[in-house]
Amino acid sequence: MEALHLVMNAGPVVKLVMLILVYFSVVSWAIIFFKLREVHRATKDSERFLEFFWAKKRFDTIHQGLRDYAHSPLAVLFREGHQEMLKSQRKREGEEDFTADLGRAENVARALRRATTTETHRLEKFLTFLATTGSTAPFIGLFGTVWGIMDSFHGIGKTGSASLAVVAPGISEALIATAIGLVAAIPAVVGYNHFLNKTNVLIGEMDNFSQEFLNIVERMARRG
Repeated sequence: MEALHLVMNAGPVVKLVMLILVYFSVVSWAIIFFKLREVHRATKDSERFLEFFWAKKRFDTIHQGLRDYAHSPLAVLFREGHQEMLKSQRKREGEEDFTADLGRAENVARALRRATTTETHRLEKFLTFLATTGSTAPFIGLFGTVWGIMDSFHGIGKTGSASLAVVAPGISEALIATAIGLVAAIPAVVGYNHFLNKTNVLIGEMDNFSQEFLNIVERMARRG
């Protein structure tokens, strides 16, 4: 109640600063909860898909079971690579040229790179907002604090009294802006670092899977 009283008695500029910080905080928490769900699903489905991939080994069988791993970026890579394989195979049907088979592997590699880029952008979506909140919210709060203190000293100049009873309320109202800025920034920074680490792990798994997939395609090409 005391904090609410300080907020309500703050000046218009400080109130505007607080509203901006509350907006940053609410949106950041929404992003954090959304990314927790998204990253958890992507991680779990990727683990399950890898087990399924190495257990089945046949591409046609794996393709039929992709719907069970809808949130896995590895499943997306497999789908794009497998579709490119089938497309290249239809184009080169009847050819027995070894160079043509290697060209098919290059087409698959490009498809995997495109899919990796798309999935990376999807996993990194909204992280920029968390980074922006973590880096700017303390400074926005500090701006509100400085402005509030300026108003307090302006009031002191008008009244001609510099007693603690006169100075303390205005400074307390100003400092609440910095506190709200830190409340908005700390969860955003923690969330950003956490999700960035999880995303980098998934990107590493995508790179590893792409290499394994290409090795299988090249072995198939060599066997004709």
